[in-house]
Amino acid sequence: MENVLETLQQLATHHRRMLHIPVIAITGSNGKTTTKELIATVMGSHYAIHFTEGNLNNHIGVPLTLLAMPMHIEVAVIEMGMNHLGEIAALCEIAEPTHGLITNIGKAHLEGVGGTIEGVKQAKSELYKYLKTNKGMVFINRDEPFLFELAEKNRKKLSYGSDAKLVEHALYHVTCETVSPFVRATFQSDDQERMVVQSHLMGKYNFYNIMTAIAVGQYFKVPASKIKSAIENYVPSNNRSQIVQRGSNTFIMDAYNANPDSMKSALDYFATYQASQKIVLLGDMLELGVTTLQEHQAILRHTESLNFSKIILVGHNFGKVNQYHLHFENSQILKNWFVQQNFEHVTFLVKGSRGMKMEEAILQ
Repeated sequence: MENVLETLQQLATHHRRMLHIPVIAITGSNGKTTTKELIATVMGSHYAIHFTEGNLNNHIGVPLTLLAMPMHIEVAVIEMGMNHLGEIAALCEIAEPTHGLITNIGKAHLEGVGGTIEGVKQAKSELYKYLKTNKGMVFINRDEPFLFELAEKNRKKLSYGSDAKLVEHALYHVTCETVSPFVRATFQSDDQERMVVQSHLMGKYNFYNIMTAIAVGQYFKVPASKIKSAIENYVPSNNRSQIVQRGSNTFIMDAYNANPDSMKSALDYFATYQASQKIVLLGDMLELGVTTLQEHQAILRHTESLNFSKIILVGHNFGKVNQYHLHFENSQILKNWFVQQNFEHVTFLVKGSRGMKMEEAILQ
């Protein structure tokens, strides 16, 4: 076969078909990698599991992930990313998932889907369409907009959420007790025991990731005690909701990626964080297409409304909409400035798209 990529993908599908196991596909605008890791942690506490490493979630990464599956695996968890229409559909044809979920629908990768939220809906719901055609199961977070309506035609579906009135069965009802400084959630075991989960993850946005992992774990009959332990032992890394201490300063590193929805969620959480001095370091949000300046302006206005000690901006896009705040064209220039400062007892939120490499300016 002349096309090496096509050969890789077909080999991956062939290998996947040799394992008659549940394959759980995960996509979404925000939180899909953290959700994937939490589900893998929960499922791995009870089953032999294989899951996407890092962010190998595209037309090359998904086949490589599938080909790496040992024959003894009982469950696979496959992350699927996209930046254009048709990509999720193609990844489904390769991985042939039996189960799937969309974490949420937000303003991510707008550039490749026509610049609108409708384009994101269309792209992400390709997973639902594949599962409908192939009689697969979809998991639906009722707390998130759009998802229930997008899955309306799927016969096999299971809802979960924090509002007991919206979910189909109390087994899949998870309560958010607090999100500050870290998420604490509760759910009921099969024998109606109240389980309290104290995580190392921060913010309401991470509650939804945790809730999803609990619901999927319960559906697959992972004992409640294992679900609790798995989530409590999960420690975020790789600049995803990661707390890093440097001397007397605290850095909330959320610089793995960014779009308007995840940026706003992180800022709203930081506004509730208890600290005497709070400085925001924001890097550009990429791949927003024609809405780029509009979205950066909206985020800057929102940030200004939250009364942080200081706002520091990085990147060409924020530079275009900035009037009053310290601004650097890139993270290298920020780094040169940052190392000359003498910050003490400051808490920083560091947020930006992957391409901005915000962590390189701060974590030395």
